[in-house]
Amino acid sequence: MAAGEGSVLELTAGAARLQVLPAQGAALVGLWLGACPVLRPMTGEGHFAVSSIVLAPFSNRVSRAFDWNGAMIDLPRNLASEAFPIHGDAFQRSWAVTTASPYRAVLDLPDGAFGPLRYSAQQVIALSPDRLELTLTLTSRAETPLPFGLGFHPWFPRDRDTRLQFSAGAVWQEDARHLPATQASTPIPAPWNFAQARPLPGGWINNGFADWSGDLHIHQGSEAVSVSLQASPSLRTLILYSPDAQADFFCAEPVSHPVDAFNLPGRPGLQVLEPGETLSGSIILEWTA
Repeated sequence: MAAGEGSVLELTAGAARLQVLPAQGAALVGLWLGACPVLRPMTGEGHFAVSSIVLAPFSNRVSRAFDWNGAMIDLPRNLASEAFPIHGDAFQRSWAVTTASPYRAVLDLPDGAFGPLRYSAQQVIALSPDRLELTLTLTSRAETPLPFGLGFHPWFPRDRDTRLQFSAGAVWQEDARHLPATQASTPIPAPWNFAQARPLPGGWINNGFADWSGDLHIHQGSEAVSVSLQASPSLRTLILYSPDAQADFFCAEPVSHPVDAFNLPGRPGLQVLEPGETLSGSIILEWTA
């Protein structure tokens, strides 16, 4: 690992091996079954060069200040490379390891704060020979009721053999700013219908699938491990991203709400938490040797 990123926490169970960087947002930086990757291994430095990050106290982009009970809340930009606030700040903070065994770890973030969205968070990581379970729990530390969201942002290997299969009810298409192109989700066009296993599009895709079933099957060739992903009922939007067929990765992000939900009618998927209330989400990755 690059200098300054902190110590690596490693979990093992049978042939499965997982590496975590607590000081870099509790990011996963590699998951392997033997020598074969389940997640894309860390490719260099930076928050988005890892294998998976946690998203809290919201996911993806927020386009502008939003009206909350008559007051305008303007969230700050958190990355110089992005025009809008993105993915909250949990992935940018150092987490504390409070429990660690060879196959299970608990990491805590006591002092998350994105503008008035103040919170604490805990991630429980449980590895077994044939599965990885991640549970993220957010507790509001704000002074008043506020809307919160969360999710997971894993990177998976992609090659010419990669196929995806999942069911969803609609899709949020994006505009040139990577924000929703419409105020409501729309029917899924045939090229983005993954009800049957099919390859990713050859070009750019960065869409949010609404009313997702919570199940995703990733069929890989011999260079990576095929996996099934199950998400908890609190995570019913799936963000699917890949730049093109030449990329060696794609992202499949189980999240609680669509992009810019703070500014969409009804704030779909966001959960209003009273001070001290919690919001939780989990995903399970399963594989066979």
